[in-house]
Amino acid sequence: MGFGAAMLSHIPVIGSPIPHDVILPGLDVAVKKQMADVALNTARSKGATYADVRIARYLNQNVATREDKVQNVSNTESFGVGIRVIANGSWGFAATDVLTADGIAAATSLAVSIAKGNAKILKKPIELAPQKGYGEISWKTPIEVNAFDVPIKDKIDLLLAVNNAAMKNGASFVNSAVFTINEQKYFASTDGSYIDQDLHRLWPVFNVTKIDQKSGTFQTRNSLGSPVGMGYEYLTPKESEKIHSQTTLYRNRYDMIEDAKLAAIQANEKHTAKSVDPGKYDLVLDPTNLYLTIHESAGHPSELDRVLGYEANFAGTSFLTLDKWKSGKFNYGSNLVNITADKTQPGSLGAVGYDDEGVKCGKWDIIKDGVLVNYQAIRDQAHIIGLKESQGCCYADSWNNVQFQRMANISLQPGKVPMAPADMIKNVEKGIYIVGDGSYSIDQQRYNFQFSGQLFYEIRNGKITGMIKDMAYQSNTQEFWNSCVAICDEKDYRMGGTFFDGKGQPTQINSVSHGSSTSRFNGVNVINTSRKI
Repeated sequence: MGFGAAMLSHIPVIGSPIPHDVILPGLDVAVKKQMADVALNTARSKGATYADVRIARYLNQNVATREDKVQNVSNTESFGVGIRVIANGSWGFAATDVLTADGIAAATSLAVSIAKGNAKILKKPIELAPQKGYGEISWKTPIEVNAFDVPIKDKIDLLLAVNNAAMKNGASFVNSAVFTINEQKYFASTDGSYIDQDLHRLWPVFNVTKIDQKSGTFQTRNSLGSPVGMGYEYLTPKESEKIHSQTTLYRNRYDMIEDAKLAAIQANEKHTAKSVDPGKYDLVLDPTNLYLTIHESAGHPSELDRVLGYEANFAGTSFLTLDKWKSGKFNYGSNLVNITADKTQPGSLGAVGYDDEGVKCGKWDIIKDGVLVNYQAIRDQAHIIGLKESQGCCYADSWNNVQFQRMANISLQPGKVPMAPADMIKNVEKGIYIVGDGSYSIDQQRYNFQFSGQLFYEIRNGKITGMIKDMAYQSNTQEFWNSCVAICDEKDYRMGGTFFDGKGQPTQINSVSHGSSTSRFNGVNVINTSRKI
């Protein structure tokens, strides 16, 4: 019963540090299959009608600096097995980091016992959407350079160069970091799937602060790069991918040093920028700002468990109730608004081949021509909205947490008429162009909200007249998306996202991206955030 014990003897305990420049090799896929079969066979023998097992290894690296100093360098590893079963019509789950046949069998037996215990108070048995088995298959994030293969020194040199660029251009303080994640996940189920996946994510980030010595006030500007499902090549920009000339914005790459230079200059400009006059404005929202509004007002309210009231942690429930979907005509936004869910989008944080239920991932409509047409659902939810199969958006952030419905990449589709941001701005008489994300607030049904940003530029008679500050825009979800009157074309399309989308109890985090092109929203209420009420 001690299969693979020699191979497993070097694996550190959960969450333990490992040497900075040494990433230990993972398990051979044949050993993973042996481990999975122990769980599946044990589950069947104990009376489970369904079982799946996730053998997962998580590598996390953080390199952080401030000004001319290194603040932190850390590598951690977590490795274990999670087993989920259905017995007597109910779910059961257990996990272990005792990676022997006996340890896995014991955890599986516990999962079955928990399921049978839960079944005693079950009102309705689990109804699982059918799923064909795929046999033995693999999928890997398409990367050019594995960030874990890049020496720590190279990452430190980059970050210190970022800091130096900001300081040379007037920053008072600057900190920067590169976060790197590798998920090595093996999924197997009694449906007949054995799926090996290797997932990579990267997040370069900085914050620049400029202090005005006379007033004692300070202004900041965060990085405009995004967390991505890519390798280290994200930090090697290509001129051919520049969105606009005279800018640091790229389609699929990021020039962190140039962005830091500009951030220092812009943080200083904020000190002399005029404070916004509150009122109604036409807003031109860059994708670096709009992604967060999409996340909160489209991503969370279309999660089916929130719609049903099964989930309320961190983001509340949802105003997009089933009656609105059943009507087939609920007006979520203008007819320009097409919002999709996509678990396959290249470069996105949520891109995987198969979800944590062994479902092949894909793309589907949430909002079509402004109308609510679908939600985000997993295997035990699919029947509720008449689906014959799961949409493949199930995820767990660790081997010791049970998988559940998580947000897919939710994105606003680009406009079909050729249009660049400059074309959009020249038609605005009184407006504000907003770049970067900032503070936000939204109610517990994802309806009434307030969003800010990093940079604000006043638009008068089709021209940007200068920087302004102290502003946030307010609206409700339906009113806001119905005010969308123009969307730039696919040439301007970019993704933003987050490493830390929280949900559930106990809390789990999810990484997810949101794409859009620059978009215009007419007549949105703007407040001055510096004025006391």
